[in-house]
Amino acid sequence: MINKKNKSLKNIRGLCIVLSTLIFAPNLMADDKISLNADKKLEKLIAQHWDYSLKESPMSATSEGITTYNHLLNRVSKIDNDRRLAEEIKILGQLVKIDPKQLSASNRVNNKLFQWVIEDSIQGYQLNLSRIPLNTFYSFFLGVLDMGNGLPMNTTKDYNDYIARLNEIPRYFNENITNMREGIRTNFTLPKIVVEGILPTVQAQIYDKPTDSSLYKPFFKMSSRLSDKEKEELRESAKQAISQSAVPAFRTFAEFFGGEYLQAATITLGAEQMNNGKAYYAHQIKKYTTLPNITANEIHQTGLSEVKRIRAEMVEIIKETKFEGSFDEFTEYLRTDPQFYAKTPKDLLKEASYIAKRIDYIMPEFFKTLPRLPYGVVAVPKEIAPNYTTASYNSAVVGGTRGGAYWLNTYQLDQRPLYELTALTLHESVPGHHHQSAISSELKNVPKFRLGLYFSAYGEGWGLYSEKLGVEMGLYDTPYDHFGRLSYEMWRACRLVIDTGIHAMKWSRQEGIDFLSSNTSLSPANVRAEVDRYISWPGQALSYKLGELHIWKLRKKAEKTLGEQFDLREFHDALLSNGALPLAMVEAEIDRFITLNKK
Repeated sequence: MINKKNKSLKNIRGLCIVLSTLIFAPNLMADDKISLNADKKLEKLIAQHWDYSLKESPMSATSEGITTYNHLLNRVSKIDNDRRLAEEIKILGQLVKIDPKQLSASNRVNNKLFQWVIEDSIQGYQLNLSRIPLNTFYSFFLGVLDMGNGLPMNTTKDYNDYIARLNEIPRYFNENITNMREGIRTNFTLPKIVVEGILPTVQAQIYDKPTDSSLYKPFFKMSSRLSDKEKEELRESAKQAISQSAVPAFRTFAEFFGGEYLQAATITLGAEQMNNGKAYYAHQIKKYTTLPNITANEIHQTGLSEVKRIRAEMVEIIKETKFEGSFDEFTEYLRTDPQFYAKTPKDLLKEASYIAKRIDYIMPEFFKTLPRLPYGVVAVPKEIAPNYTTASYNSAVVGGTRGGAYWLNTYQLDQRPLYELTALTLHESVPGHHHQSAISSELKNVPKFRLGLYFSAYGEGWGLYSEKLGVEMGLYDTPYDHFGRLSYEMWRACRLVIDTGIHAMKWSRQEGIDFLSSNTSLSPANVRAEVDRYISWPGQALSYKLGELHIWKLRKKAEKTLGEQFDLREFHDALLSNGALPLAMVEAEIDRFITLNKK
């Protein structure tokens, strides 16, 4: 319906232009010239910034399929950050001079998105967020460990670039350590409990044999284009780089992180308790929810309301199972009964893979547009699994040798319940993160910066929406599976309460653990890992539930307005076809969808 109506509108618009040309030719030419100039200015500015950003972030350039900077790692020193801040302010100054009213419809979207990205970047530099370059979910050193994953290596130069990047690690680590020392000086550090959780992962990267490091992985199976002599020479160079550059850098960081930094780390947990903490947490809320005027207290109350609603639904599911006992006894039963857990890591991966292929089969019933990029189910790397979350999605390198990856944590199998696996797979693979991310990466006729753009409220909100969509897709076979989905929804509702509780209301870690444990069937290990994640990454956990609530609000609006004309496949296309957007822009696109489909 959208395509047909767009075509009709184009025909009508074309007729109007012809008539206007005949009657008001001089004015049209003047307006067209103004519009063309505005569009060209914006497009030039976006293109210049794109080239600049690739040069400034070699690792991002690599993920975008640009090989020019594959021999380098990012530069994050104060001089570099100050230079980038000045450049971003200069770009914003040029951007705000462009009148959005003189832009084409598509460039109005590009303009809003570009301004959002630049303003967020400026705020990040002004708050000097580089003082905390890690949390329990991501870090500068995890980015290094993953830098060879899916990277196409076919020539001697490809391998030499990678080896050169290995030799950049000491400089890169030292710059991050310097930034973290500034965090110590200015009372802007991770809490001690978080540092203690991350430290073993850092220490585990100190190997006696370079071939034991995941950094050596690209050299086990090398390109057949290379001679045996070339392969051997490159392998020796890689071993030397890992032994003399990478491992010493990890050792230096481990000593700093477990010594000087741990001693200086805060005992308090809340973002607002840090230096300039209220401004920091407000920035985090805006960044991850894309809702600039919402307050921590409003979010907290929304969370409490959702917890109450979901709890009532969970109680009904317990009745359906005919379980005799309290809510706490039921969740304890789910946490401890062996029938709900895989016996081996391979069994867990197989079960997730089966669910994923089952979803693939019925995707066309719910989605008109499907991406070309494939995905796989992959175990979380062993070296980071103990302190890693349950699962995640890792997008493919542009032009790389791998598809998207649904990472599943197979560590501590007694903490990975099968009754939650359907919801988890819907979220991380399809129709969740892989589907949304792949469609975004395959957009046509948009500036390159939009292809890899990600807004957490949009992406994570979509992931949680996908879990509930699984009910309509008929994927939850048992009451336990339904309870697992509700437990996951409850988990995200609890995040609204716990994140704001810790960062704005001085909650303790134990209060967060108790709240999450008493309201979900999550295992104790998952509960601890999740609460530590919220502590270490203020604001990000808010994006899931707030984004999902917004998407459902827009769907209900479309269903009510369009009535029998509502088409779910077309709605999903409208929601996803522009890639990642802030929630206000998502709403504008759905309003446009509704207008186009009214009869």
